[in-house]
Amino acid sequence: MAARKVLVVDDEIGIRELLSDILLDEGYQVKLAENASQARDWRQQERPDLVLLDIWMPDCDGISLLKEWANGGLLTMPVVMMSGHGTIDTAVEATRIGAFDFLEKPIALQKLLKTVDAALKHGEQLPKSDMSLVNLGRSVVITELRQRLEQVAKARGPLLLIGAKGSGSELCARFLHQPDTPWLELSNPEKLTAAPIEIIEHLRDGLLFIPEVADLSKAEQKGLLLLLGKAEKYGVRVVCSTARGLPNLAAEGLFDNSLLQALSVTTLRVPSLEDHPEDIPDLARAMATLIVETSEAPYREFDIAALNALRNARWPGNLIQLDSVIRNLMQTSLGEKITQEDVERVLGQFEAFEKVAAEPTDGKVPNGDLQINLDQPLRDARDDFERLYFNHHIVKVGGNISKVAENVQLERTHLYRKLKQLGMKTK
Repeated sequence: MAARKVLVVDDEIGIRELLSDILLDEGYQVKLAENASQARDWRQQERPDLVLLDIWMPDCDGISLLKEWANGGLLTMPVVMMSGHGTIDTAVEATRIGAFDFLEKPIALQKLLKTVDAALKHGEQLPKSDMSLVNLGRSVVITELRQRLEQVAKARGPLLLIGAKGSGSELCARFLHQPDTPWLELSNPEKLTAAPIEIIEHLRDGLLFIPEVADLSKAEQKGLLLLLGKAEKYGVRVVCSTARGLPNLAAEGLFDNSLLQALSVTTLRVPSLEDHPEDIPDLARAMATLIVETSEAPYREFDIAALNALRNARWPGNLIQLDSVIRNLMQTSLGEKITQEDVERVLGQFEAFEKVAAEPTDGKVPNGDLQINLDQPLRDARDDFERLYFNHHIVKVGGNISKVAENVQLERTHLYRKLKQLGMKTK
């Protein structure tokens, strides 16, 4: 088992060296930072197993840095605060933000080792970093979205999130999800027909998230309407998302009008990336940090020109597309820093694909033996597109359905059901 990594942040060199010697003797890896700026850099590059953080530092106090990590979704490791002249109020404030414990200087050896051991055990239970609403940015539109979500969090009725695919509806739903309560992203909507009440019985006091409510069949829509009528009794919050015009679908008879009325009581629009491009540099850094923490690629910093290129690019696929580009950059860039040339190289590959896809045809979109007739009804054209889409991914991974499910971001059971509906063999 690899040695645990401890980051020691203190502006006094004597304290840093003393703690380093003790922890090294105990078999820990030790990283040292003399101020908040260095600590930020270390945290950006990797997730330490524990941070020992001094409260009083010249450039930024430890409480402010702790709060910064918490607000940025980076407080996923235990932090023990240290101070020679701390107060009860300071300790309480640090604990409220998310610190594990508080050590008073001078620190007794046994007290230090006991606290470090307890903090590391606690850290094993903490969730690793993941994208959350705090990562979406600090722009006006995202700040207002958070404020509106905080307001609707007090209610228990259903919520309809309206926004383009990949804009972050799941992040909004998870923002509303209460800790230590059940969470279910509905990947098998057939349950809405067979046993809608069973769903909320298992989700008591939790949250049910339906990613695209417009994809539900008529029978599933009826089941959802029944579920909504019982949800409050079980304390279940239902959050639905859609990227399509539900009123138009209802007018065409494709969406249940009663369900539309029930969902329309509380609605929120989720902004697309084009609505807050100023947040893209921070989003890129956050995504890069997550990739490093999952050991998918070594840390690489973005230079200013690269961040500007990302900000000025078009993102029709929103967060999903941005995440794919960041992963590509982290895994294929050759230098220590990601440059504007790297960004242009990767974005150029996507643009070349889009150009081929956009070339005019005779009403068909070719892909080997599969073609889409663009003159047929929308429902039939959608089925043809999905056959083409899944065929592409199946061929790409040599028929490995588990890998297909991962790449298209569907549960395997949902993918098998979808392929069966489309008449596609999974062999």
